[in-house]
Amino acid sequence: MISTHLLIVYIAALFVVYAVPGPDMALVIQTSIGRGARSGFAAAAGLGASRAVHVTLSACGVAALLRNAPWLYEVVRYGGALYLAYVAVQIFRSPVFALPSGDDASATRHSHRTVFIKGLLTNLLNPKALLFCSVLLPQFVRPEAGPVAWQMVELGVVLLAIGAAFDVTYATGASSISRWMRAHPRAQTVQRWTFSAALIGFALRLSMD
Repeated sequence: MISTHLLIVYIAALFVVYAVPGPDMALVIQTSIGRGARSGFAAAAGLGASRAVHVTLSACGVAALLRNAPWLYEVVRYGGALYLAYVAVQIFRSPVFALPSGDDASATRHSHRTVFIKGLLTNLLNPKALLFCSVLLPQFVRPEAGPVAWQMVELGVVLLAIGAAFDVTYATGASSISRWMRAHPRAQTVQRWTFSAALIGFALRLSMD
């Protein structure tokens, strides 16, 4: 069992990390503004699933493999950068508000599934997210406090819960300004350019670091 003091420090560290702008935040906000809160939640679900995979892989030692196999890290890194650039181009080329009609349930499900996959791949193809988990989580594991596997599970659950809370907050806040965006075409253009440029920037940083 992780001590209360250690858990508070861990939660504070996660708050700082999730508050820093990144591709995950940009994707959730842009999706929520353009397609509504439900699509934003679908993107958040994809991000959450990816984080769960990263926590699991970190616990299994796959992150150590990435650190010890530079070529594998480079493959994942450049793949992630290319995917972020692809998403940026999609955002720039597509209408900002692409909500399906209310009576088209099939189109809505397809849209949510597409957004979920986009969220999943955006985070899954970022090796830094996996390495982040592999570096952060062990810092808060204390062998004398009980089974290490259970402590990793506890830390992973907290990481997923806080990440989901931030994503839902971003999605809800962003969707609330969508009506105002609809009435201001210039703001829509600025929004599209801004998020496309942000994702391109994240892709360049990922490929160059």
